[in-house]
Amino acid sequence: MMKIQKGDKRLIRAWAFYDWANSAYALVISSAIFPIFFEKVTNRNGNDTLHFLGMSFKNTELYSYALALSFLIVAFLSPLLSSIADYSGNKKKFMQFYTYLGAFSTMMLFFFKGAETVWLGITFSVLASIGFWGSLVFYNAFLPEIAEYEQQDKVSAMGFAYGYVGSVLLMIFNLTMILHPEWYGITDGTLPARISFLSVGIWWIVFSQYTFYVLPDNVYNVKPPKRKGYLFKGYTELKAVFGQLLHYPALKRFLAAFFLYSLAAQTIFYVAGLFGSKELQLDSGKLIATILVIQLVGIVGALGFSRISKIIGNIRALQVILLIWVGITISAYLLDKNNPNVEMQFYILGGFVGLVMGSIQALSRSSYSKMLPEDTHKHATFFSFYDFAEKIAIVLGTFSFGVLEALTGSMKSAVLMMSIIFFAAILILATIKDKNIANR
Repeated sequence: MMKIQKGDKRLIRAWAFYDWANSAYALVISSAIFPIFFEKVTNRNGNDTLHFLGMSFKNTELYSYALALSFLIVAFLSPLLSSIADYSGNKKKFMQFYTYLGAFSTMMLFFFKGAETVWLGITFSVLASIGFWGSLVFYNAFLPEIAEYEQQDKVSAMGFAYGYVGSVLLMIFNLTMILHPEWYGITDGTLPARISFLSVGIWWIVFSQYTFYVLPDNVYNVKPPKRKGYLFKGYTELKAVFGQLLHYPALKRFLAAFFLYSLAAQTIFYVAGLFGSKELQLDSGKLIATILVIQLVGIVGALGFSRISKIIGNIRALQVILLIWVGITISAYLLDKNNPNVEMQFYILGGFVGLVMGSIQALSRSSYSKMLPEDTHKHATFFSFYDFAEKIAIVLGTFSFGVLEALTGSMKSAVLMMSIIFFAAILILATIKDKNIANR
């Protein structure tokens, strides 16, 4: 581990480089290749019914429930573990544990081939999701410890930009293998996608090592007592931080708005590929290409709105982003698979999703970081509430998507519901002034 001062460019680059390492999971497994692969290989001649744990589900419905389960587990584990990490000064060790859990579980998806091994696909996709999101709790908590207050918007956006670039590079390789398996001498139809899962795990492990080498640990020299009992102390610390939150009304309202727009935005991001494949019946290769466009445009969005926020403020910038989300969801609801221009319309919507997806994540993270009390070192515990809100939101979003599809036979009703949720978040943000961020 290197000893570098807070705000140093080398430290900031090393922190942001973790986004380079783990964002391949977010692109290949969460949004692009794995969801589409799962839907295709579990659909046998038009039969999309799967039997799992003695029950029957539509394939996309089961996938939505599996995602919801993984987020639910992370939501309830992270506050406890992060409060222990603050108390014991071991944020980096927890981050490493979740990283290796996620990476190795992702690699195990190589052995998932279809309906016969659906238990394997569900089990390791859940574990990989837990690893990915669990590591982000601790990664996010490092932000106020590695960057000065005035740097945090830019540094947060830099992390997402690094992630988009890194994930796109690996994705291009995987996409050539999927679209042109003959270039690699591959004849097995499922092998290109399964190799891509393997490559993500390897990429994640290899490139995270630089981050782990440079990131500091125990910045505040926390010295826990020699006796054991971190588990119970973790609950105590969590309760204490929750009590502190009650004294910051703006922070509470921000978390409420963040909960709502995370529910809508993250759900749309996770089901975009499934929506295009099942609802609009678009070609798999074109769907993956669309999601690649989302990643590329996301770089512009994350960095662009970071600059816009300096002009109009973080809160107003977030409201602009949410208004664009409202337009996206209404437009998606109006898409018609029988329209000859539906592919182009889907590409355009994908571009707008990319513009606002990276920006809303980067600006939310930095806004929350800048609203934290100045006199606290319990950043991991505070960020656990942020993470908890996001994960419970995704649980409700993905679960409701599965339920609405089961009830209506269509995903469109759920997409329209998201526009209402985005608008509600805009109204809550209207009660927060940017001075609440500037003055905490």
